Amino acid sequence: IAASNISPERLAASLAFSEREGLARYVALQPHYNLVSRDTYEGALQDTAAAAGLAAVPYYALASGFLTGKYRPGTTVESARSAKAGGHLESEQGSKVLAALDRVAGERNAEIATVALAWLAAQPTVAAPIASARTVEQLPALVAVADLRLTDRELALLTEASA
Repeated sequence: IAASNISPERLAASLAFSEREGLARYVALQPHYNLVSRDTYEGALQDTAAAAGLAAVPYYALASGFLTGKYRPGTTVESARSAKAGGHLESEQGSKVLAALDRVAGERNAEIATVALAWLAAQPTVAAPIASARTVEQLPALVAVADLRLTDRELALLTEASA
């Protein structure tokens, strides 16, 4: 049993209810969480999930494609997601995150998407990020996250850029 799009208060109340009534409880949580969308999960919701031993399986792990690196200043991407993903370019945070991803990906000879997913996979409570591919060519970058472990320095660089 898992929960998605739930407030920390509602999650805590649901967990308490299932405990009190002897019912099956949540074992997982599906939050919206990635390098450019951290505020809705980090804090009270993540703390509640950690205290309850819930596994987080974040959706929009690649921010509708923004964290693949295909959205850059001056480029046009024909996609139903382009308005949402491209919107991150307008923020200072989005630019800093892309720069940090470029740096780590370059040092590791890895795809930007792989690095973004590796950061997410390294976060407390995260069991596995949810990312989708629309083409076969996109699959290797997603699968490669299983073998990429970022260093503490790399994690700190990405975390600071996305703050």
